[in-house]
Formats: sequence, structure tokens, C-alpha cells
Amino acid sequence: MAEAEKLGPFDPETKPLWGVPFAVKDNIDVAGMPTTAACPAYSYLPDADAAVVEGLRAAGALVIGKTNLDQFATGLVGTRTPFPIPKNAVNPALIPGGSSSGSAVAVAQGIVSFALGTDTAGSGRIPAGLNGIVGLKPSLGALSTRGVVHACRSLDCVSIFTSTFGDAARVFQTARGYDPLDPFSRTFEDSRQPAPARRPRVGVPRLQDRRFFGDKAAENAYERYLADLDGRDVEVVEITFQPFYEVAELLYEGPWVAERYAAIEPFIEEKPEDLHPVTRSIIAKARDFSATDAFKGLYRLAELKRVTQKILETIDLLCVPTAPTWYTVPEVLGEPVITNSNLGTYTNFVNLLGLCGIVVPTGRQSDGRPASVNILGPDGADEFVAGFAGNLASGIKAEERQSSEAPMAPETADIIEIAVVGAHLSGLPLNHELLDLGAQYRRTTSTRRDYRLFELPGTMPPKPGLLRVAEGGGFPIEVEIWSMSPSAFGTFVSRIPSPLGIGALRLEDGTECKGFLVEAEATTGARDVSTYGGWRNFVRSQDAVA
Repeated sequence: MAEAEKLGPFDPETKPLWGVPFAVKDNIDVAGMPTTAACPAYSYLPDADAAVVEGLRAAGALVIGKTNLDQFATGLVGTRTPFPIPKNAVNPALIPGGSSSGSAVAVAQGIVSFALGTDTAGSGRIPAGLNGIVGLKPSLGALSTRGVVHACRSLDCVSIFTSTFGDAARVFQTARGYDPLDPFSRTFEDSRQPAPARRPRVGVPRLQDRRFFGDKAAENAYERYLADLDGRDVEVVEITFQPFYEVAELLYEGPWVAERYAAIEPFIEEKPEDLHPVTRSIIAKARDFSATDAFKGLYRLAELKRVTQKILETIDLLCVPTAPTWYTVPEVLGEPVITNSNLGTYTNFVNLLGLCGIVVPTGRQSDGRPASVNILGPDGADEFVAGFAGNLASGIKAEERQSSEAPMAPETADIIEIAVVGAHLSGLPLNHELLDLGAQYRRTTSTRRDYRLFELPGTMPPKPGLLRVAEGGGFPIEVEIWSMSPSAFGTFVSRIPSPLGIGALRLEDGTECKGFLVEAEATTGARDVSTYGGWRNFVRSQDAVA
């Protein structure tokens, strides 16, 4: 509350993230909050923010807490922690993904608008894919890592979790910048990749190179996505992927594990018993590598970079599965190393090759587990990659977005989509009105920054009103897109009470959709809850206070 009071009057010009709540992975310093890296014996109390946190706070964002992780950011599973394992937001039986487990879950559950994680081997992407949200992994050095407890300092980057691509881009633009106090920070003014004049060439692994470890549902979901991609204004190009796999193997099987040892050398030598057993066994392998091994590893990486660069020069982007399969918590606890290694199949090579990337949620697999792809691009092409991914997401076929629990809807012109913003959201009191009419959930997205959300007094159950304001004078507000037949739509609209009505909503991807709006007169004296980013976040905040 004290931090919020310091913000002063609403000022979107100098504070573009004014009042936006966010969470921070607990290997990133926040002044006055303990940094534990999921190891209580390692805990210390920083007196200054990490550089990236400092920048976001200066832009008006509010830190509301720290989040759990795989200890010392070593893992892709989210289970290597002495604290309770975060619950996967899509399916509690599944692992949350790591190492940025808590950050991904906090965003997926609507606790915060965005969260910071870190990414060395996929820790900013695997949890995003597993929880059905967007995960942006910047180019190395684009965001300062000063104030971060490193895993591998030469490969670490701060990552961003959000619900939408627009939010990811906004947070990235706010947080990026050269930090002269971080020796790994870089400038990128001359290296941002423009969109190609021709159709973008998107590389995908050759059929014989694809790895799914027997997970046919994951394989089929990826194949369906590629079929959809091939029908759009891109050129899909199959490429050999073996060199990328060889790069990935270097990260944990090569001498780079010694960088993890270097990051916490005094602690692991003095208090090895205080490390999580799996974490200790992985980092302790560094003792088996010599300086000679390190140089041999660098030489081998240089050779593989030359090979992969020739492949990458033939395409504009890569599209790979975020992971080849997902695991339950018992499966990972029973086989912690192999499961973790499998998860990194399509992520471990990325930072070693200096690529940037973003996770695109694509709905559910046929078995109900989350599906997603990772769009990867060259060093410095963060804006291009995020924009391309956002455009792709807006065109994903409706059946690919749906949960496998719901029957597929026929793709005909008779289907009407409607955006709901309040009590009709999934899990809220009036959602049954959509379900009773046979409506089907399509996707979650946000409006453009042309809207404000108000708590309407005296409504039961409590309802918000979405009001369109001057262009850019509002906030992106979360909405759910549902589809229904014309007759069901007519019945639904006839039940909407004044002062609410249906109009055309402008969505963040540039499209429009029918959706709830409120008469301006009804917002006079009403509480403006726009900074929560959506009605669900506001309701949860009130429940937490209660």
C-alpha cells in the first residue's frame, strides 16, 4: 500500500506501467525482500533492487512479492525446492515447469499482470508453455542481469511472463536498456531485425529429427499447428536439427555446468548439505571438468555455431515445440534427471546460440494437457519475434484453442464470437449462462489500451462496466472470447440488463469482436479498477483482502 501511495496521480506518460502489479522470481533482488534462490540457508536481504526491478518500479509497476523456483535456477521442472511445489494452473497433477515456476503460475492464476523470471536453458519458456501463458526470452544482454543470483552468468537472461503478447512487448520495452554496471549488458539499436519484404521463412525440424519421447498427443498437436501455419502467409521450411541437439547437449553434459558451480562456489563448498539433493548432484559434477575441458567445449560450440548459422541463414525464424512432452509431479520426483533433460530438448540450445524467443500458447493437446510452440529468432530480433508470434496467435484455428474436454465446434459462418469481461468469465457466477446456451470457450486475450473498467455499484452478482475512452487513454483489459450459434447469441443478448449492452470491442491484435460495453453515465462515481488489468484480477484482490 505504501508503495502504491508513492506513485502519485495517474501519469501514463512518465509511468507507463502505473499501478500494474508484478511478481519477481526469488533469485532476483528486490530491496527489503529476502533473496533465497529457493535455498533458505543462502538467504540474504538486499538493500537495492536488481536493475530490471528498479527500472520497472520507476515506470510505475508495483512489486507484490517474490516467487518460488527450482533451487538456484537449476531445473526445468519446478519441483526442486524446499518450499511447497507451485500448482500448475492448467492441471494441478502436472509439474508447474521451472525453474521460474512460481512466476508462471502467478500470472496464469491472475495474481499479477506480469512476472519476472530468468532463463538459462528454458526456464522462461517451459513454465509458460505448461501454464498456457506467454513467455518472452530476450536476447542475451537486452535486459540487465545486475542483481540476479546467476545460474550461468554468460548465458543468463531475465525473462517475462504475461497473459498477452502486447503486455510482453510493453514490459520488455520498459525494462530493456544498456546498463554500464553490468558487464554482460549490450546495446541493440542497430541489430533489430526488420520484417522481410517477402513471406517469412519459418524453419521447423525435419520429420525424422523430431523428438516427442512417445507422446503422440504432443506430436499430433505440433503437426496440427504446422498444418495451420503452412496455410498462412509464411513459408514453412524443414531443416536438419541434429546440430541444434548437439549444442543442447553441451549445456548440461559439457563444462558449462562449471559455471553453475562458480555462481555459488563459496556456498556449495561450505554448506553442501543445505542444497536440494538433485541440485547438489548436478552442480557437483563441475568438479569433474578441467580448464582444458572448458576450452574444448568452447571450441566444439564454435564449430556447431558455424554449422547452425548456415542453417539459420536460410530462414527468418524457427518454430519448435516448447517441449516434447509434459510430466506429472510423481513422474518427475521418481525420475528427476531424465525427465528434466527431456523437457529441454527444444530449449537448451537457444542461449548457447544467442537466439531470442517467445512462447505461443496453442490450446490443449488431445489428452487435455497444454500445447504451445516456441518462436525463435536471431540475436536482437526481439520485437520482430514478438510481433510475428502475436500475429500467429490471432490466427490459430479455433479448434486448436479449445480444451479437449469440449466438443469441437463446426467452423462455419453461422458461429458468432463474443467477448466477455466480467461475471461471465470462466469460473465466475454467470459463466453458466454461456454454458447453458452451448457456448464454447475460444481464447483469452486483451482489449487495446482504449478502455477503462469500472466496478458497477449495487449489482448482484457484482459486475463491471467496460467503457471505451480516447485512443491510448485506457488499459488493456482481459477478456475471454466465446462462440455460440446465432439463436443462442440472440437469447444471450436479450438477457443483458441495463446499463450494459453489446458493442464492437477493439482487441490487442487489431481485430474487433462483439462484446460487453457500459453506458458512460453508469460510470459516474463508480470505482475505476482498470489498473488490475481485468475483472478476475480485481475479484481475487478483494478476496485476498477479505
